[in-house]
Amino acid sequence: MFHLLVACAGYRQIARLFGVSPQTVLGLAARLGRHCLLFHEEWRPRGPVREPLALDSFESFEFSQYHPTSFHVLVGQRSHYFYGFTDSELRRKGRMTSGQKRRRAELEAALGRPHPRSIQREVEELLRIVGSASKAVELHTDEHPDYPRAIRRVTHLAVAHHTISSRAARTPQNPLFPVNLLDLLIRHSGANHKRETIAFSKRRQSADERMWVFLVWRNYAKSFSERHPGVSPAMRLRLVDRVFRAEDLLKGRRFLTRVGLPPRWETHYHRRTPTRRIARPHTHQLKYAF
Repeated sequence: MFHLLVACAGYRQIARLFGVSPQTVLGLAARLGRHCLLFHEEWRPRGPVREPLALDSFESFEFSQYHPTSFHVLVGQRSHYFYGFTDSELRRKGRMTSGQKRRRAELEAALGRPHPRSIQREVEELLRIVGSASKAVELHTDEHPDYPRAIRRVTHLAVAHHTISSRAARTPQNPLFPVNLLDLLIRHSGANHKRETIAFSKRRQSADERMWVFLVWRNYAKSFSERHPGVSPAMRLRLVDRVFRAEDLLKGRRFLTRVGLPPRWETHYHRRTPTRRIARPHTHQLKYAF
């Protein structure tokens, strides 16, 4: 799959390999991300959620370590199906030198500060999307203080919320094991999310597109278990009857006007996720595809 090739080689190396410009590779990567977003919307389960869910916020960076980001991922506890994600920009935190604190203050004075309730708002959006047809769900999270606030704002949904300490052993018996495993696979499969890397995404939008490719690969093309291959998370939900190959995933062009997207995910499709350090980021304008 493309995201694994990028993780191993990088965009510039792929461009040299095929004799094209890096911008050509970036354009194809963005197009593949949009395709996978529409593919997921077309195939994801409809109706009430029929299994407990596990939620976590996966942290990374965009542009530099002064701009942390968080991807809020929702996973089926029994199926390990990756239901979807939203993303937040965060303020740099943790231990910093006096020079780093001054630099953060300079950047915030010039560019503004991330919204202090970004995680709450984005988790709320994610629960609304995935739980739109449900009246009640069972949800397992760690003890992040923004999660209860987000849950209270999703008024149509009765959430049985169970919190688990982040210090608990990350074994298969841990209720958060499916989402902890997903976090591990994301870091393993993408150089832009590895810790202490210089390969982080320059735009959160690009990280979103790569995440959609990963989501489709995880749900439809990768086996649920390495020890017992042959059944994907989508098969465990009975959405499909086989593990998909690349040609199955890429067969047929999909159009936004025919598939439709939740408004929050339309932001990803149109490439409107902002990056504060880039004043005029490239967006996707529909001109011919309807």
